[in-house]
Amino acid sequence: MQKLRLDLRVAMRQLAKSPGFAITAVLMLAFGIGATTAIFSIVEAVLLRPLPFPDSERLMVLSDRLEGVNVGTNGNEVGVTVPDIKAYTRETQGFTALGGYQGTGFELSGAGEPAQLNASRLTAGVFSALGVQPQLGRVFTADEDEHHQQVVVLSYGTWVSRFHRDAQILGQKILLDRKPYIVIGVMPRNFEFPLVAGQLNRSELWVPMSFRPDEQVPVAAANWSYQMVGRLKPGISAKQAESDAQTVAQEIMRGFPPMIANLKISAMVRPLREDITLQTRPLLRTLFLAVAVVLLIACVNLAGLMLVRATRQQREVAVRLALGARASALLRQAILESLVLSLSGGVLGLTLAAVALRVGKSMLPESLPRISEIGLNWSVVGFALALGVVTGLVCGIVPAIAALRTNVNANLKEGGRSGSEGGGHARLRSTLVVAEIAIALVLLASSCLLLRSFEKMRSVDLGFRPEHVTTAAYGLPQKQYEKQSQVDTFNRELLQRLNALPGVTALGTTTQLPAGGANNNQTFVVEGYTPPKGADLNLATTSQVIGNFFPAMGIPLLRGRFFTEADRHGAQLVIIVNHKLVQHFWPGQDPIGKRIRIGTPEMQTPWMTVVGEVGDVTLTSPDEPSKEQYYTPVDQGVDDAGALAQPTDLNGNYGIIVLRSLLPAEQMENALRATVRSIDPLLPLTQVQTMEHVVSQSEAPRRFNTVLIGSFAFAAVVLAVLGIYSVIAFSVASRVQEMAIRMALGSQRGAIIQLVLRSGAKLAVVGCVIGLGGAAAASGLMRSLLFDVSPYDPLAMSAAAAGVLLLSVAASALPALRAASIDPMRALRGE
Repeated sequence: MQKLRLDLRVAMRQLAKSPGFAITAVLMLAFGIGATTAIFSIVEAVLLRPLPFPDSERLMVLSDRLEGVNVGTNGNEVGVTVPDIKAYTRETQGFTALGGYQGTGFELSGAGEPAQLNASRLTAGVFSALGVQPQLGRVFTADEDEHHQQVVVLSYGTWVSRFHRDAQILGQKILLDRKPYIVIGVMPRNFEFPLVAGQLNRSELWVPMSFRPDEQVPVAAANWSYQMVGRLKPGISAKQAESDAQTVAQEIMRGFPPMIANLKISAMVRPLREDITLQTRPLLRTLFLAVAVVLLIACVNLAGLMLVRATRQQREVAVRLALGARASALLRQAILESLVLSLSGGVLGLTLAAVALRVGKSMLPESLPRISEIGLNWSVVGFALALGVVTGLVCGIVPAIAALRTNVNANLKEGGRSGSEGGGHARLRSTLVVAEIAIALVLLASSCLLLRSFEKMRSVDLGFRPEHVTTAAYGLPQKQYEKQSQVDTFNRELLQRLNALPGVTALGTTTQLPAGGANNNQTFVVEGYTPPKGADLNLATTSQVIGNFFPAMGIPLLRGRFFTEADRHGAQLVIIVNHKLVQHFWPGQDPIGKRIRIGTPEMQTPWMTVVGEVGDVTLTSPDEPSKEQYYTPVDQGVDDAGALAQPTDLNGNYGIIVLRSLLPAEQMENALRATVRSIDPLLPLTQVQTMEHVVSQSEAPRRFNTVLIGSFAFAAVVLAVLGIYSVIAFSVASRVQEMAIRMALGSQRGAIIQLVLRSGAKLAVVGCVIGLGGAAAASGLMRSLLFDVSPYDPLAMSAAAAGVLLLSVAASALPALRAASIDPMRALRGE
């Protein structure tokens, strides 16, 4: 131990003699380790860390796979229905606890400013399956669920922010949709369920499912908008549970009402963790590989710096060996120096990672789940320190062995008056730089591909004009608006008052906001259309609109007309379809006058007449293909459903306001809030935002990919350029005598510059050739992240190669100018 302390003291003293080298090495490693640690903390929280539930590996998602309808999800997974929840809960044998849930929202009033909160309806089996005990109070029971008891469990965040940690909260009544609910529990700080993507959609409270009468009618068997979660029994595998659930699914199908008797379902059981991370896994793997590349280049650079330092210390090493020093002692000292540098870089990198996470957490895309759990924990700290140790060993041992592998005489001769550096060391450093350039080019080519994809996405025609458009969502509480006349009065008053605002040019409401990310699919039947044999059921996205929605949104009319005030309850049922739907069912025909009805061929629903054709619009992200879509007037919603409608159904009790004005969209937000408040002081508006912001949010995941990988690529290229600069600069410094002799014999300064530039260009060309091969080999990793761009895109590849080549030559320019400025007489006299 004493010997180790002595070696450590010597290593610190040696590094103190070269503060510039030590600071450069520590900063370089801090950047690489810090970036890697920050990304690893995201990967660890989202992919590696167990879910925050006891024995979380036994938690499973149970859902239906719907055959004959292409819903565009993983394996045509569609969730479950109310009859499914009852049957699976009652009859499956593979779970100790199983329950159903559905996301919803409530207007919270009576506790400060009215607010719209995200919530979840649960059957009692969900809390039992999750196995998490509340921090205060209790969760609801199956009896409370079945008997429609109005009780509520609060999230920790809601308890803190809305009720100020009130220790007496249990037993108090709060108003949800203006109905009294009794608070019976508060969940722990880290409890979150469902584990949805992002931070905006987290449930803030939970209430019993308490199925309503309209959820238990025969038509509810076609509503797959619920989910189920369960805990496997000990000794039961997911495959066994799925086989058992499949038997129950067969029984469920036998009980299908006639309207959906032709549909087929199969049970699907898979881990809850897989359900949460399925969409984000490819992105996180790519990001981790990208940041690992940056760390690798930083390590190669450090190894190059250590090798340069070892070369400069050749005579010292040779003298120490000649005086009897053991090679193992010198090797140990070199490795200790490298470990000191790398661990210092690791500690500083941890600090940088903590700062980056604190600042950048809010910038993460909403497509990432478990964002609230991302941070530095002991696993991440251990990873960073282990990374520092491994980096120190790898970066220190290769240069140290290279410096010690020749005999003393050879070292002294190679470092003497020959006017050139040791050939072995020069080749090793050149190899390291070529590797840096090749690796950096792979990352830069990937960045160029993502940038090209992002540009392609930005150039997509959205189908609407988002500028000068303000949007806001509202939902009318049933207790206050239980009759259709009350809802109609509110909507009419809302449109009249908003239309009277200065600068308003068009106004409407919709149930489906373009680029908003929602996906409201509906089956439908086209009159006179015979589908090909084996074809899926027709499926389209539906929107119900009020007022001048299309002009407000800037959606063009291609044929026919928009809706008018005459298209109301009791009038002829009308529908407007988009261009893609027309191309599918009536190619080359005028769709005006054609007829459509909702549901399946077996359902008894009335025909709706097409009165207009509008352009296709982007419903989710611009890089997603457009979908078949149709629009109906809100006033005819219940009429359109025909026999599927329930007595409690209301038209227009929720919607999204779309307001176009001459003023900047941001300036209309307060006017929107004030107008709604003047009609109903307790009604909160949610998602008050500009349409440009909505579009920007839809582009956020691809923008995040592009910016982050682009940043890593920039860092990799900078490190590679520094590497080539250091090699050329050291080469010039070690060849001063050679350059002086060349100039003394008549060589022009321009020739000296060309000589040095050629040295840098040769390394760059070799690195680019290898890098292009690596980029082509790695293209498979990028395929899922690209849009409308080939992973072998020649423009992206050539731009990346040209950029690296030009920067490499530019990095050689300064040493070249320095070489050309040598005074031959002074250099030779000094030598």
